[in-house]
Amino acid sequence: MLSVREINHNYSLKRNIVYLFTQRLEMDGIENARFEAIELLVCAGVDRTKLYTEPISSRDLPTEVRRRAAEMLGRRLDGEPLQYIIGEWQFYGLPFKVGEGVLIPRQDTETLVETALEFLKNRPPEQRRVLDLCAGTGCIGITLAKLANAEVSCVELSGAAFGYLAENVRLNDAEERVKPILGDIFDSEIRRGLGEFDLIAANPPYLSEFDMQHLQKEVSFEPKMALYGGLDGLDFYWSIVCEYTASVKTGGAIFFEVGAGQASEVARILSESGFETSIVKDLCKIERVVWGIKSP
Repeated sequence: MLSVREINHNYSLKRNIVYLFTQRLEMDGIENARFEAIELLVCAGVDRTKLYTEPISSRDLPTEVRRRAAEMLGRRLDGEPLQYIIGEWQFYGLPFKVGEGVLIPRQDTETLVETALEFLKNRPPEQRRVLDLCAGTGCIGITLAKLANAEVSCVELSGAAFGYLAENVRLNDAEERVKPILGDIFDSEIRRGLGEFDLIAANPPYLSEFDMQHLQKEVSFEPKMALYGGLDGLDFYWSIVCEYTASVKTGGAIFFEVGAGQASEVARILSESGFETSIVKDLCKIERVVWGIKSP
């Protein structure tokens, strides 16, 4: 038989809004439900410390906070990504604004940044000129600018995504080192105007036709133009290597994020264009980054 103390504890737990939000998210099959519940409530205006230390019920919250929390929970249960709902996400320890129309920064891409940082730190400051193609939020280029003191140009085609890119440059106080450029990376005038680089980085669209037909509900909210890479997902790798090999200085490098199972083919594309290639696995042991140094 439960003691009075246990009964009171269980009653308090069921009234706890963190518990209620977590339970509802779990029922919808969302992983890390408690983490997401807390993030939604904090974004709605609930004090984070109190959520961890006090059994707050919905009745303890102001009406407007309660309304916002319920609206955000509804959006999440409809499949909208948590990052879009709260409007900001951390990448490599830096803040990035995100929302509808831009690809969400992911931990997979931190593997690319970490590998590129290792390459840049062995080069003198004057040999750290970087180009970030298909820049999106700018998470790659801005992080390299901040942590490697690199001079970076970020090129993005989507007007919606470019808005976030420009905002994130300001948010991270990177205006002196990062130049956001709105345009098509395959526009010959833009390419010629950029000049040569010591490092070109890209997380291009790389989902295949099959992948696009089997998207997770959350991913379907992200812009198709940032996801779809052609029938086999490799269109952008072929085109970037073809168009930008001449823009890489001798001894410089191209860094790509790739999808699962694409590494060997992307390495072949680089190798056939005169690059000495390497493949790097992410934390899940998936071959996630392909990079190559341009041979003399």
